[in-house]
Amino acid sequence: MNPYIEILRPANAVMASIAVLLMAVISHVYNINIIFGALAVCIATGAGNTINDYYDYEIDKINKPARPIPSGRISLKNALYYSLILFAIATIIGFYISVPNGILVILCSAIMIVYAYDFKKRCLIGNVTVSLLTALTFVFGGLITHDLYISVILAAFAFLMTLSREIIKDCEDIEGDIKENAHTLPIAYGIENSIKLAFATNILTCILTPLLYVYGIFSQYYMIVVLVADIIFIYCGVLTLKNHDKDILHKVSKYMKIAMLIAFVSFIFGSVI
Repeated sequence: MNPYIEILRPANAVMASIAVLLMAVISHVYNINIIFGALAVCIATGAGNTINDYYDYEIDKINKPARPIPSGRISLKNALYYSLILFAIATIIGFYISVPNGILVILCSAIMIVYAYDFKKRCLIGNVTVSLLTALTFVFGGLITHDLYISVILAAFAFLMTLSREIIKDCEDIEGDIKENAHTLPIAYGIENSIKLAFATNILTCILTPLLYVYGIFSQYYMIVVLVADIIFIYCGVLTLKNHDKDILHKVSKYMKIAMLIAFVSFIFGSVI
């Protein structure tokens, strides 16, 4: 894969843009701004991933040496310029959609830069920041569809799901983070306590999911699909409680991403069927 595509982490960038498309389906709003919105989120997320790799160069030499920067396929200077250009493009697209959307792109871009530079190394603050950014993609979509009420509710669920996964990822990367003097949750309070918090967050999310059906936001078909996601989340929690091995944590992180995607699909089923 071309390193300038790889550094964007296209799968993550596309997944982030799905929130905008979900809001379109849920609100039954289909126009060109939805496409531009999804594109803006995709580009901004790619820019955030790039600036994150720029600041994480030393850590990635230990944790992810095959990534484009530590492997030498992209220079630090080029990565910085590349990310700034992408942020600018996403902002222009945001303002083309509307002023509120443009302002939100600027806000999220600033948060991503500060996160990469400082927040990522701080105990729990980094996890909360990433979770907030994920949640705001739904709000971004809600601004386009003019359905902020639903978008904020879905944003809350996205926040909880992402928070749990981010904690697991910190547990997986603890070796490199220690060498870089990072102050992540597993370093400050131990892997055992961090995994318990991630598991508790998973359980809370699973307990809350029926509320979207109970309050009439989604149909019963939502419950059928989201149950699959809930089962995966619980399985991931049990698996990590039993085994803290790095390879297991890596697998769990992937499983949780799949569960999040299934949860997002359940939103579609619940709104169109």
